[in-house]
Amino acid sequence: MRRNSMIKKSGIIGIIVFVLILGAGIFLADYFNFIPRKYYSADDFGLETVHSNVDYNQNGIDDYTDILLGARADALNEPRYDPAYFVGGYPPDDAGVCTDVIWRAFREAGYNLKDMIDRDIRSNTEKYPRVEGKPDPNIDFRRVPNLIVFFERYAVSLTLDPEEIGEWQPGDIVIFDTTHIAVISDRRNRKGIPHIIHNSSLPYYEEDALTMWRTGEISGHFRFDASRLDESDLIKWQD
Repeated sequence: MRRNSMIKKSGIIGIIVFVLILGAGIFLADYFNFIPRKYYSADDFGLETVHSNVDYNQNGIDDYTDILLGARADALNEPRYDPAYFVGGYPPDDAGVCTDVIWRAFREAGYNLKDMIDRDIRSNTEKYPRVEGKPDPNIDFRRVPNLIVFFERYAVSLTLDPEEIGEWQPGDIVIFDTTHIAVISDRRNRKGIPHIIHNSSLPYYEEDALTMWRTGEISGHFRFDASRLDESDLIKWQD
C-alpha cells in the first residue's frame, strides 16, 4: 500500500511539474511573440491612415507606404542579425541589424539615407556625439544615436504615447532609448496599438512589440515628410 501511495504521489507531482513547465513555456512563447496572433487594421478602429503627399521615386506609391513596404520586404527576407563592420557601409542583403531596416525602407521610397546622413555628419559633425569628431561613412548610418540626431533635424517629431493610436501611422519611425529602431506597421493589436517591423535577432521581424520591447522605453517617434525639406536636403537612390 505504501509503495502504491508513493507511486501515486510521484505521479501527481510529475503532472504538476509538467503543467508548470508547460504553462511557463506558453507564457514565454506568448511574451516573445512566438505564438501567432490575430492582427487588425486601422479601419477596425475607425482610424484614418495618413498618406504622404510626396512620391519621391514617382512609382505611384506615396512615401509613407513605400517606407512601410520596404521595411516589410526586408522582414520577409529575414536577414540574419549581423552587427559587423562592412567596408563600403552596406551589409549583404541577407544580413543586417535594426538600422539596416531603416535605410532599406527608405531605399524603397527612392532615398539614399546613407548619403543623406553622411553629408549631414560632414557638415554638422559637432551635432553627432556618437561620431566623436571622426566621421566614418562605413558605419555612421548604422548607429542608432546618429539616426536619432538625423531624424530630430529632418523629420517631424510625434507623440511617444502608444495609447494615442491614431497618431501612430504606417511608415513612421520609432526609437527605443538609444539602442533600437523600427518602422511602424499597418498591422495593429486588439487595442489598436501598431506592430513594429525590425531586426532584433529574434525570429519575428514584424510583431506586436511597441509597448513591450525589451531594450527600453520609447524615446523617439518620427515621420519623414520630404515636403517640409528643401530639394537640396534629399539624395536619390541610384541602383
